[in-house]
Amino acid sequence: MAIRSKLSHTGAAVHQSYQKTTLVNGIRVISEEITSVKSASIGIWINTGSRNETEESNGISHFIEHMMFKGTERRNYRQIAQSLESVGGYMNAFTTKEHTCYYARVLDEYVENAVDVLSDMVQHSLFPVKEMEKEKTVILEEIKRSEDDPDDLVQEYFEKHLFDRHPFARPIIGTAENVSRFTRDDLYNYTKKFYANENIILAAAGNITHEHLVWLAEKYLTQRKSTGEKFKTFPAVRPKNRSQQYTKPIQQAHVCTGTIAFSVHNVMRYPAMVMNSVLGDGMSSRLFQQIREKHGLAYSVYSFLGLMRDTGSFGIYVGTDKDSVAKALELSMKELQKMKTTLLSKSELQRAKAQLKGSVLLSLESTSNRMMRLGNGELYYGTYTPLDSIVKNIDSVTADDVQSVSSQLFETEKFTTVILNPELKN
Repeated sequence: MAIRSKLSHTGAAVHQSYQKTTLVNGIRVISEEITSVKSASIGIWINTGSRNETEESNGISHFIEHMMFKGTERRNYRQIAQSLESVGGYMNAFTTKEHTCYYARVLDEYVENAVDVLSDMVQHSLFPVKEMEKEKTVILEEIKRSEDDPDDLVQEYFEKHLFDRHPFARPIIGTAENVSRFTRDDLYNYTKKFYANENIILAAAGNITHEHLVWLAEKYLTQRKSTGEKFKTFPAVRPKNRSQQYTKPIQQAHVCTGTIAFSVHNVMRYPAMVMNSVLGDGMSSRLFQQIREKHGLAYSVYSFLGLMRDTGSFGIYVGTDKDSVAKALELSMKELQKMKTTLLSKSELQRAKAQLKGSVLLSLESTSNRMMRLGNGELYYGTYTPLDSIVKNIDSVTADDVQSVSSQLFETEKFTTVILNPELKN
């Protein structure tokens, strides 16, 4: 094997072991052995998502994700569905702006079944035309459902205006027009470009040794596609003041306001995470306490931080009565101004850090979450970030750091704001 690295941690009750191997065909295999469980989560990650699409192909990554379950040379769609459920496991997939993942969780004795089925899907899907036409209808219904979900829809519109001409402005699910015209050749051409070996990662967490996972990878991941396209790069997006309102047949107004943030590699990412925790993550956050608890203006209010390969976003979401939109936005801006001008107290800073560390630690109780950490870490950093390193980075954040990142992000005169308003009743 070309590359192998190992990092081990021993806890009070759990032994964790991270290892990475690159196969001779270029596919990366990463694992975290957890001997205290009787299951394993397996994921095949593809280093492509909607950012690699054009306006005409927008939605094809997500469409391909659906079609991977519709039949291979060895299995039809029903056999794929039954393959792991018949032994008590499950299988699913998701597409993001930057990657696609096909994953399963099974009892440890069925790990080979999972690797076999997932590998078969990713390498040998036939994209049957009859199934394509049925799945187009399914995805068109999925698009309609998203239009009926205003709290998700307002964030989609927010990204559209925030990112402007960047591919992140487009919805992952695509458009009805694009989905309706995709052909089998379109799917084959896209997978030929982006489902190449150097873009594929096999990740596993649970009761499985790294040696066994590598053996399974060499047995089932046998394709030789090694000339795929890598991530496209685009000019940096600059924050601009934009405001857009839409009218929908809904009962309350939904608001998103925010700005361009930075990438997952930025040194300010940990201060930004602490800032977001203080501002709008949870019932004790400033936005929740002000807008919901003190003023009673909203049922749902929070802030969000999305950090990606070369850019990111920060925003605030509020669902409120249409007559309370201006007040909710005013209160939100006041909280942002406080973050810029007033240092956090020691106790508030410690609470935010404890919340972040607790979230990370609680997530480790799930092998699926551990597998997701492996895949994301390899895609974004090319390595595994040990838990103690994450905790150390969170602990090292100071009140000055939080104020600094707030000052960088909260140029509210450059914020993008999108509002979904209820239709006026006759």
